[in-house]
Amino acid sequence: MLTRNKKIIKTVIILLILYLIYMILGATLPFIRQKEVSDSAKEKLEVSRFYEDSVSVDRAAVVEDSNDALDIRLRMLNDAKEKIIMSSFSFKTDRCCREIFSTVLAAAERGVEVEIIADGLSAGIDMKRDPMYYVLAAHDNVTIKYYNMFNLLKPWTFNGRLHDKFVIIDDRMLILGGRNTSNYFLGTYNTKVLSYDRDIFVYNTAAGTKNSEESVIKEVEEYFYTLWNCKDSEIVFDKVPRSRKSKIASAKKMLEETYQNLLVDRADIMTDDFDYMAYTVPTNKITLITNPIHIMSKEPYIWYQINELMQNAKERVFIQTPYAVLNKAMENDLKKLKGKLKQYDMLLNSIEVGDNYMASSDYLFNKQDVIDTGVTVYEFAGEHSMHNKSILIDDDISIIGSYNFDMRSVYLDTETMLVVHGKEFNKELENAMNAMKEQSYEVDSNGEYVAGEDVSLPELPWWKKLSFRVTSVIFQIIRYLL
Repeated sequence: MLTRNKKIIKTVIILLILYLIYMILGATLPFIRQKEVSDSAKEKLEVSRFYEDSVSVDRAAVVEDSNDALDIRLRMLNDAKEKIIMSSFSFKTDRCCREIFSTVLAAAERGVEVEIIADGLSAGIDMKRDPMYYVLAAHDNVTIKYYNMFNLLKPWTFNGRLHDKFVIIDDRMLILGGRNTSNYFLGTYNTKVLSYDRDIFVYNTAAGTKNSEESVIKEVEEYFYTLWNCKDSEIVFDKVPRSRKSKIASAKKMLEETYQNLLVDRADIMTDDFDYMAYTVPTNKITLITNPIHIMSKEPYIWYQINELMQNAKERVFIQTPYAVLNKAMENDLKKLKGKLKQYDMLLNSIEVGDNYMASSDYLFNKQDVIDTGVTVYEFAGEHSMHNKSILIDDDISIIGSYNFDMRSVYLDTETMLVVHGKEFNKELENAMNAMKEQSYEVDSNGEYVAGEDVSLPELPWWKKLSFRVTSVIFQIIRYLL
């Protein structure tokens, strides 16, 4: 009997080891080969389409402050008349989410159609724990979907995440950027856990007219429905598990009370009229750029278009990204700009403030390769980590969205960026980026900080210094997934 039990245990251990190997190989090997953009795709991605001589129907504003980012979302949702579309890599269960979704539920109650899509892994882990999402989905006017739910039998589903973050209200308003939906990015309810970030707000001045479809909002909506209707998107929260049924009534009451409190406590954003024209500046054209929609290794559509725009620059390219994880193809593209421009800068997190441990580890190992592209590197040393993704090209092209300068954004995830042609918006974004640049260290060609910078870095704890030395080497094996 004892011998038989040992055989069973040995068999179980062997099967677990084989499964672990299968999981590791299945989550990594399919993504080793990084594709190039096909010639047929390049024909559709001409950079001339980003420029326009006349003024467009779209006005825009940079949304920089965390409180403003929450306020404008609540205002937009409360102004909805017909439709709300929401997409996010992450929806949490904290205070800002309760305020946002109480406003969404109130909109559904007055007849607004609501469609919400979230990443099936990141958002899925948090959302399923909170009964308020079951309350929302139970409403006739609300549908919630996950994109690419992780399947333990299909380990490649670990990658190909939904990384888009945007909200569309009717055909009138759009906010799109790098902010996920949580206290970490919205509001200042928890300043101990906070990240700087940036959105672009778009106001369609032709909403409700025959010219409304000229707005970039139409492009984003069409992209959303391609994602919404693809085979990897599935309806969730349509059935309430027995363990959640007893909590539904209290969750609904909580949302209703939260909304009523907002109407009283935040009357300035929930009931007062708002001048969206005064809030925004005119643009010549706003264009959406995206990656292909599927969960496997992608052709780098966004990188190709950003690079083409950068190569066309005459005076300036200023890149802001939380982290830079570059392969040789990306490095070679950036090297083509070396010595050509009056300003060629990259602003990213120092490892002391960065919140992405794996990306910081990679930067520590490959820092010199980034510097050798010829870009002047500035390392951010602010109070919190920054998550901003923006590019300035000359004085008239601005790019904002969800896209990091890393291989995950280039080849793996869904991403959305808006390319804005317009000098007034470019200046507004320049001011925001320069304000963060002033809180940063310039790095010289040897990777050392330039003396005289009036900023200070927090001290890395000893354990992090030690672990970085180890992980910066180990992560090179899988850096194409970072």
